[in-house]
Amino acid sequence: MAVRLQDVAEHAGVSMKTVSNVVRNYAHVSPQMRERVQRAIDELGYRPNIMGRRLATGRTGLLALAFADVTLPYFAELARVVADEAERRGYRVLLEQTEGTIEGERAVVSAGESGLVDGMIFQPSVMNSAELAQSRTDIPLVVLGENAAPLTVDRIMIDNVEAARIATQHLLSQGRTRIAFAGHEASGPSRTSLLRIAGYQQALEDAGHTADPQLLIASSAVSAGSAVQAVGAAIDAGLRFDGLVCRDDLAAIGALRALQERDFRVPEDVAVTGWDNTPMTAVTYPSITSIAPDMRALATRAVDMLLDRVSGFDGMGRHELAPFSLVVRESAPTMS
Repeated sequence: MAVRLQDVAEHAGVSMKTVSNVVRNYAHVSPQMRERVQRAIDELGYRPNIMGRRLATGRTGLLALAFADVTLPYFAELARVVADEAERRGYRVLLEQTEGTIEGERAVVSAGESGLVDGMIFQPSVMNSAELAQSRTDIPLVVLGENAAPLTVDRIMIDNVEAARIATQHLLSQGRTRIAFAGHEASGPSRTSLLRIAGYQQALEDAGHTADPQLLIASSAVSAGSAVQAVGAAIDAGLRFDGLVCRDDLAAIGALRALQERDFRVPEDVAVTGWDNTPMTAVTYPSITSIAPDMRALATRAVDMLLDRVSGFDGMGRHELAPFSLVVRESAPTMS
C-alpha cells in the first residue's frame, strides 16, 4: 500500500500538520524538526499525492514553466532561477517545451497541465496577444518576453530596444564606425530580433550614422553553428565591419570562430557583443561582452505575480520591466 502522511507522522513521532508543513516547505519549521521529518519521509519512501493535496487545499504546490527550447542556454538558466524562486515559496516547477511552434504553444496554454499545476509562467515565441487573450484561462498565467501580451495578463520582460542601443553605443564609444548586427532569423525575424535591431539602428542614427541593411547578417537558425556559417559567408563575400552586435550569446560565440578562422583579431579588428550573459561567455577566448538580463529579479517578480494570482488577485495585467546591465569583457573592452 502507498505510504500515507499519517504513516510518516507516526514514524517521526510528530503531528500530521508538522509533516504537511515540511512537505509544503513551510518556512517556520525548525531545521531539527525538518531533518527529523525528512528522514522519516526518506526511510518510508513517502511521495505526496498531488490530487489529494488539491482536494484538501485547492492547490497542488506545482507551477508550470513553458518555453521554446530547453537546450538554449538562456532558457536553461531561466528554468534554474525560476525553480529556485518557486522552491523558496514552497512550490515545485514542471517544465514544458513548446519547440517554438504555434501548435506547441497552443497545446501548453489549452491543456494547462490538466489541473496538475496551480499556475503557469509562459514565454511565447509565436502566439500573439489576441489568441492568448482568447485561450483557456483555467489557471493563472504570467507571460515572459517580448511578444505582446493581453492587457488582462501579467507580463515581465527587459527593454530590448534600450539594451541593444546601449550595446551598440558601447561599440560606438570605442571609435567603431562600421557596426554589423548578426544572428537574427533568416526565415523572418522574431519579435525579439526586431526589437534588438531597432535599438541597434537607433544608436547608429543617434551617432549620425546611416543604418546599412547590408550589415544585417541573418542566420538560418538560432545556434552557434549557424552564426559561424552566416558571419563567415558574409566576410567571404567581402563584407567588412569593425564592430558586431550579436542577437544572443550563441551568435557571438559563432561569430568569434568565424572571425578567428579568417585571422581577424577580436577586439583589435572587430569588437563583439553578445546577449544573455550566459555562463559560457566568461570562459570563451576572448571572453564576451554581453547584455545581462537580471534573471533573479525577473524570476522573482514572475513567481510573485503568479502566486498573487493563485491567491486570488484578479486585477488587470501588470506589465513590468526587469533590469539589465552590460557586462564588459575582452571581446569589447572599455577604452581607457
